[in-house]
Amino acid sequence: MPLHVTDYTWTQTDSTVHISVPLKGATAAGVDIVSTEEYLKVHFPPFLFEAFLFEPVDDDRSSAKVGNGVAVFTLPKKTHKVWEHLMITTGDKETKREIRERALLTQEQKLSAELKQKAEKRQAEKKYALETMMKLEREERDRIQQMKDAEREKTTVELAAWQLRQKQEAQQNQNHQIQQNPGTKLPGNRQTDIRKNNQVHSDAEKKKKIRAQLPPPRTCGNIPVTFTPRVFPTALRESRVPEEEEWLKKQAEARRAMSAELEELEDLTEEERNPDWLKQKGDKCFSNGDYVGAVNAYSLGIRLNRKLPALYSNRAACHLKLRNLHKAVEDSSKALDLLTPAVSANAAARVRASVRRGSAFCQLELYAEGLQDYEAALKIEPHNEELQRDAQIIRDIIQGSAGTQNGTK
Repeated sequence: MPLHVTDYTWTQTDSTVHISVPLKGATAAGVDIVSTEEYLKVHFPPFLFEAFLFEPVDDDRSSAKVGNGVAVFTLPKKTHKVWEHLMITTGDKETKREIRERALLTQEQKLSAELKQKAEKRQAEKKYALETMMKLEREERDRIQQMKDAEREKTTVELAAWQLRQKQEAQQNQNHQIQQNPGTKLPGNRQTDIRKNNQVHSDAEKKKKIRAQLPPPRTCGNIPVTFTPRVFPTALRESRVPEEEEWLKKQAEARRAMSAELEELEDLTEEERNPDWLKQKGDKCFSNGDYVGAVNAYSLGIRLNRKLPALYSNRAACHLKLRNLHKAVEDSSKALDLLTPAVSANAAARVRASVRRGSAFCQLELYAEGLQDYEAALKIEPHNEELQRDAQIIRDIIQGSAGTQNGTK
């Protein structure tokens, strides 16, 4: 149970409200703040300050400064007038609960919008950087191609000049030979053909020698591989090895399903990128009574990894505390979907998820559906006296409702 802060101070003008909350030794990093037009919460375990404001304020222009052991809030009023009180004086718990839930929903929407805006900004920056790199690479390719074209053109010109010189020299040699031996004919290309034949024969001999020096091809074979079989502590006639293997495979896939969300949440610390750490943080907030903080931790963990049933089941427990009954049913159902196949390794988790959904159904006065979930939990733990007692209470309520209806008829 949190300790409510009562030694706060506040002042006001016609246009602004100033609130000062002592932090009692807490650091700035350990302070959780939720602020909307009609609600202000400052939570630093185990202390809690809540203010259901007397009039709406301008949340977009509101500011908070945390330091030197105090949190100072500046809240511009929407209507310029002097308030009679800082907070509403009604003692209606239902009204306060509705205001608290609206504030939580507004805070979640605000955080979601900020994350989306940051993701869009990072995407635009990545796109600009990619386009710039592509432009530089294209310019570099064009420059290299121009150098290649210039070198190719230069080589072509030099080759043509060399061929022309060779032709001229051959013509001069032929004219010189004719002048020295005017009565003889040239042998044509016979000598050239002999040289070519000798060269071909020499190349064939070299290839034959190289092939003779090469080692023989390796012999093929098979390498036997054996694996140690996984043994489950279950009798052979009751063995559920396929279900156990499927459950282990799903757990391994859940640990690997974190790639896309991490790219969108680059601003998080290394710890905040770990769903297991977020689950522990949510559990700690839950034990301290900070159910909203626990919901935030579990929700971020679900964004990072949507395959871990414990995050949905624990968030369902928080929604039960906050009276978000439909959300509790939804999260419990998602946890039960992920807790398949039903094996001994996830039996306890299935019991918790079934009881939480059954409790939410009963609080929604859907007793038949709630009884089904309690009976499903009893099939797993048939000797659980507490479950037996709760299931019997639900049966009595259903039977009493049926008896009342029959009597009315």
